Amino acid sequence: MDAEQFFCASRLLIVAGKGGVGKTTVTASLGAAAARSGFDTLLVEIEGKHGLARLFGAGELGTDEVELRAPDGAAGHGALRARTIRPDAALLDYFADHGLTRFGKTLTRMHVLDTLATSTPGLKDLIVLGKIKQLEVTDPADLIIVDAPASGHAISFLRAAHGLRSSVETGPIRRQADEVVAMLTDPARSQVLLVTLAEETPVNELIETAYALEDEVGIRLGPCVINAVHRAPQTLEPVLADRRPQRTGRLAADVAAAAAAADRWWSARMETEAEQLQRLLDELPLERLVLPRRFTTRLGPDDIDVLATTLLACIDDLRYGDQP
Repeated sequence: MDAEQFFCASRLLIVAGKGGVGKTTVTASLGAAAARSGFDTLLVEIEGKHGLARLFGAGELGTDEVELRAPDGAAGHGALRARTIRPDAALLDYFADHGLTRFGKTLTRMHVLDTLATSTPGLKDLIVLGKIKQLEVTDPADLIIVDAPASGHAISFLRAAHGLRSSVETGPIRRQADEVVAMLTDPARSQVLLVTLAEETPVNELIETAYALEDEVGIRLGPCVINAVHRAPQTLEPVLADRRPQRTGRLAADVAAAAAAADRWWSARMETEAEQLQRLLDELPLERLVLPRRFTTRLGPDDIDVLATTLLACIDDLRYGDQP
């Protein structure tokens, strides 16, 4: 599958997974890969999440779109923009679109949204999903990528519209819920990419989340992303090839011992990761995109570009449709 087929498969990509597995990093890398492939791309950060813009060296996001990377016609690159969605701002936008701007501001000043959200489970999630649906319909971007809540909340977040449909029979909430469900269940409009680490607990949660989303939401699942997979560092190879240092003395012995310990750690780590990768293959019938760990305390634009390059190579290796 080439990048154009992959990024054209659905207009909306929702990136979800257990907290701490690197969803924001994967969202940023997908955005960079899509823009590099010529797609004007919008990254969406849900309220409560931070760090997406920082990965591109930009400041904190607001509800107005910010350009992270300009389009480059000569290189065939699309624009990369980002914004956040907050329930209160999304509700104001909804009222403004229906000619009720002053009414919406009055409700906001009276903190009515918090009261409604307490009495109507799923309402805040529906408001956010409604805004995403509006962007999916009206935003000029070729592709929208959403950095979704952690997987436990992601299931309730994505099934909020289904829940409200069963409890509200008429009115604007029901219409909004119907429209959101129509978007989520249309594979040409949206799909979920689940992210995990090659570790037992995140893999368990990814498998459970995948089946729950298919059964309870009816949304299409794209390839799962296995993030931060370790690779044997080439810099250790000369040391590990000969455990007999040329120098004698305590320092040389300590270096040899440390190299041997590092070798054992890497071997054990890669064996564990291989087991989890195989378990995913056995228990979840989804294609996989595997990203390497970046050894840095603070990811930045260069790291995102490296991961975007890896993603594009992985996408090239994906099967397309019934292709063997």
